[in-house]
Amino acid sequence: MKKIGVITTGGDAPGMNCTIRSVVRTAIYNGIKVIGIYEGFKGLYEKKFEKLNSRSVSGIINQGGTILKTKRFPEFKNKEIRKDCFKNLVEAKIEGLVIIGGDGSAKGAYLLYSEFNFPVVHIPASIDNDVYGTDYTIGFDTAVNTAIDAIDKIRDTATSHERTFIIEVMGRESGNLALEVGIVCGAEIVIIPEVKFEIDKIVEEIKEEEKKGKKSCIIVLAEGAGKAEDLAKILNEKLPDREIRYTVLGYIQRGGRPTYLTRKLATIFGNKAVELLIDGKYGCMVGIRGEEVVYVSLLDVVSKIKTPQIEYLDIIQKMSI
Repeated sequence: MKKIGVITTGGDAPGMNCTIRSVVRTAIYNGIKVIGIYEGFKGLYEKKFEKLNSRSVSGIINQGGTILKTKRFPEFKNKEIRKDCFKNLVEAKIEGLVIIGGDGSAKGAYLLYSEFNFPVVHIPASIDNDVYGTDYTIGFDTAVNTAIDAIDKIRDTATSHERTFIIEVMGRESGNLALEVGIVCGAEIVIIPEVKFEIDKIVEEIKEEEKKGKKSCIIVLAEGAGKAEDLAKILNEKLPDREIRYTVLGYIQRGGRPTYLTRKLATIFGNKAVELLIDGKYGCMVGIRGEEVVYVSLLDVVSKIKTPQIEYLDIIQKMSI
């Protein structure tokens, strides 16, 4: 293999730049040329290619976001569009492709591999940690730590004013982020899309907390389970004697300097992805299980669902007494 491409697709995640750096330098170390593809699958379709060298990725290990940029490109669902993307890769003499992104990116990677037998390796990068086949995705640890820092500060106000705060975190389809944040920031209640919640039960829990002498309360809400503003309005009506406030953390969870764990995974995953291409192992995703770096069939990745650790809800309830 003489030339490979690297691309970031879908939503950005902290550590993507570190991953790009690892892919580029591992490839160059092995005598392979690297082409950076800008703006995700859109850039692949529009031939936004640029040769990268070791200096191209200098000083980015600690930067959030992605120097290759990323844009949504729903047109990639069209097979004719994908066919044009494949032709662009062939014309540019790119012999293998490293795709960095979340579950949607994994599906795109699988289609390129399954439809055109093109050598593809996927690297999971997502703040949701919802990609099957790996314990952790690149960026998840950073997003959790960002949310924890914000909630720790909000708790100061909640305690001082004896208020109930609803903090909405990202997670449209997965409660992984909310669960991890909730268990380590001492939330009294965590609401995730995978578990149906009842307003009356939440009201009773808050009342029970008050009977125990707890005047403040932190509720962590995954965005896919509802909107903090709506929940705050309902709780204010049902608990008129309580001060209910809400905060939406939003996109701050996607940015910022990647943490130690994010940088470590990014570097290891990037190196492994290039090694897999060199070894002729395609149509797979790099992941980690325990302490072992593994590779998983993309068919498994796109056909199976990673479920959150629902049992954490029991631990959170026990810790709230």
